[in-house]
Amino acid sequence: MPHPYVLLSAAVSLDGYLDDTGPERLLLSGPADFDRVDEVRASVDAILVGAGTIRADNPRLLVNSERRRADRVAAGRSAYPLKVTVSASGELDPAARFWHTGGEKVLYTTDQGAERARALGLAADIVALGDDVGWRPLLRHLHDVRGVRRLMVEGGGLVHTQLLQQGLADELQLALAPLFVGDPAAPRLFGPGAYQGGRLRLLETRRIEDVVLMRYEPTAPGTGEVAVAADRHWLALACELAALCPPSRTAFSVGAVVVAGDGTELARGYSREGDDPVVHAEEAALAKLDPADPRLAGATVYSSLEPCARRASRPKPCARLILDAGVRRVVTAWREPDTFVESADGSGLLAGEGADVVVLPEYAERAQAPNRHLVG
Repeated sequence: MPHPYVLLSAAVSLDGYLDDTGPERLLLSGPADFDRVDEVRASVDAILVGAGTIRADNPRLLVNSERRRADRVAAGRSAYPLKVTVSASGELDPAARFWHTGGEKVLYTTDQGAERARALGLAADIVALGDDVGWRPLLRHLHDVRGVRRLMVEGGGLVHTQLLQQGLADELQLALAPLFVGDPAAPRLFGPGAYQGGRLRLLETRRIEDVVLMRYEPTAPGTGEVAVAADRHWLALACELAALCPPSRTAFSVGAVVVAGDGTELARGYSREGDDPVVHAEEAALAKLDPADPRLAGATVYSSLEPCARRASRPKPCARLILDAGVRRVVTAWREPDTFVESADGSGLLAGEGADVVVLPEYAERAQAPNRHLVG
């Protein structure tokens, strides 16, 4: 199900700490980086912090620039992003600045936590998620009910850790400060546990006074039928590749990417690539690989359109080529319509032989864009 683009934002010491154990908040960056954070806040629909951050830091989480607030209003948005927090217990100080500054607020909690929060009179929309607070239902609610498309997460370390470990973080913005904390009792940015494998992709590095900003995105695909942030990134790339296809009135324009389990891109292709007027995207990508490549067994194929189950131009449809290659996971944006083949069901062929098929319909519009002349 769709959920917001999740951007994790943090400043850390060289040894990975968010703060020290002193009575005052440790300032890890300076005015220029604070202004950058303000700019990011102004660009998003909501800002989230955990209950621990509210208790420890008593933040306001505002867009401080009057010009940026005015720009938001001129664009038809609220002056301040929605402020979001999470607390299973619902036990939060009603006098905290979080509730009394900025615009709207929402608290996600459990059924019991909601009772406590209402009894405390917290100035927020209180949303109960059942017996526990799960990140996926929380993000779906933000997307579907509150209309949040970009979510900035500013802490704390436990929240960042959980979102990364569950594959729900689309981007990490990390400001690295030139100092050490060295106190094992101080809060760290990331905790122990099982993270996704593979290396993150570096998107940007930028010097900001004596701080270095680093932006990363995850690359490792999900497993089974559970989609993670990297699945969305790779599928978006497949949709971009579809736009490269030579135009046709007798075949779809499709893009495909083959990605190893550690997030390494193995190959990419698109319909009618090169000198072959009938080659399909998945076929073009797989043809660039050694069939004996052991990484194919743990790979994911991303295709902007469901792999075909029947075709006249080749002996084998793409779904069969994928299975024969040993790939057992496919992520797609759009089920094949009956434009050229009645009752096409590549997903059924794949699933029938043990492959996991994940459909992310929020990318269907992008996948359909180069095919509007075929399907309206």
